Amino acid sequence: MNRSAGCDCHIRAALLLLALTLFLSACLPAPAAGGTEVPVAATPTPGPAPTPLPSRPAYQPGELVDYIAQPGDTLPALAAHFNTSVAEIRLANPGIPADATTMPPGMPMKIPVYYLQFWGTPFRIVPDNLFVNGPSAAGFDTEAFVASQSGWLKDYTGYAGGANRSGAGIVDYVAVNYSLSPRLLLALLEFQTGALSRPQAPDRQYPLGHRDYNYAGLYLQLVWAANTLNNGYYGWRTGRLTSFTYPDTRLERPDPWQNAASVGLQYYYSRLYSGEAYNRAVGPTGFSQTYWTLFGDPWADYDPAFMPVSLQQPALALPFPAGETWAYTGGPHTGWGRGDPFAGIDFAPATAESGCYPTDKYATALADGVVARVQPGVVVLDLNGDGDERTGWVILYLHVATDGRAALGAVLKTGDRIGHPSCEGGTSTGTHIHLARKYNGEWIAADSAIPFNLEGWIAHNGAAGYEGTLTRENRVLTASKNADVNSQLQAGK
Repeated sequence: MNRSAGCDCHIRAALLLLALTLFLSACLPAPAAGGTEVPVAATPTPGPAPTPLPSRPAYQPGELVDYIAQPGDTLPALAAHFNTSVAEIRLANPGIPADATTMPPGMPMKIPVYYLQFWGTPFRIVPDNLFVNGPSAAGFDTEAFVASQSGWLKDYTGYAGGANRSGAGIVDYVAVNYSLSPRLLLALLEFQTGALSRPQAPDRQYPLGHRDYNYAGLYLQLVWAANTLNNGYYGWRTGRLTSFTYPDTRLERPDPWQNAASVGLQYYYSRLYSGEAYNRAVGPTGFSQTYWTLFGDPWADYDPAFMPVSLQQPALALPFPAGETWAYTGGPHTGWGRGDPFAGIDFAPATAESGCYPTDKYATALADGVVARVQPGVVVLDLNGDGDERTGWVILYLHVATDGRAALGAVLKTGDRIGHPSCEGGTSTGTHIHLARKYNGEWIAADSAIPFNLEGWIAHNGAAGYEGTLTRENRVLTASKNADVNSQLQAGK
């Protein structure tokens, strides 16, 4: 039996003296209850005057509306956003190729809309390329930026990931693991806590307002925030998230024209605030104003090429040597953390053993690449060879044993050894290897318009995380935590 939560093993170490058993539960933390306190904001620097926001009429069923494609848009997600179907969108846009994956950014489209009540604000907060830890984050020095500010974060130190780190170091550690822009996390901290401008945090135990002792302290508050931001961003990106409720139980459906980054922030703040506090946080004078104050106009750095048109996954091999038989032990589930994105899948050597056992088997490189990052339980393989996991395609391997692990900077060919599967890193109930993909810093869902494809085996979601199938032609493998015969496959065949 094995499961991979895709989260940092050092989170568990930090919580051991608090409540280990609670942290290892499979449930997402409960939303913070009822908060309506207006968050601390940075001292405002005048930005542009807010422009009037469009109002959305009660459209007639199936009415065609204008839409401009955004980076990363796919037809299934747009169908979910507009409460319509892929077939109807194709009928209204006959020029879209049958094999299209991501839409061309800037392409005008007509989309049939079926109006639903409780649409949220159309105000866009930041572009998607400034949400993820992608090419736009290259060259930003978090330590230097924090050192140049006067707030409490500059002198903060805390335990994170098996080491004592500075405040900036904690931000970077969370940014890398969850693939979120460090600028985004800094703006979040400044808006809610004055981390860059005030001498003291308003609440050292729960600075971001999520009052759960499993997430006490700056590091674990940022872990919760990063996970929640990703749940919103990738829920919208894939079409899995179409509505959410505030702490006061009111319902909101994101505006169908919204971008994923804005919905990610809306979802995050909906876990903390209701009413006017929420409206301010996601409006022009909230987080957006704070980001502008710190880093300038975010839309001046909008990159339409961040997710290119009709993105395709490169050819990938299975993660074990040709001729060996392994089992598909985990269908699509979280790539890192909890919940969305369902970017991860799991494999384990076929064996009669169960639980966490040592093995002489090796997980192998899915493609040629360079090892861009190594940390306990983790190897990141960069497929474009520049050694920067923020650019191009990368493969995350989780639960890699320390002994025999590929070295940082190693240049690997397809099939070269990555390391032994194990239980190291994250939360695992059995020896296995966890795989997830990213492109330009964005996690790519395993079952999506760009499906996880390993030697022609295609991943499909199940009814819940870890369930699901691999299919190739007329053969179907069902994920099994017990590695039963119906989950086994041989590489190179």
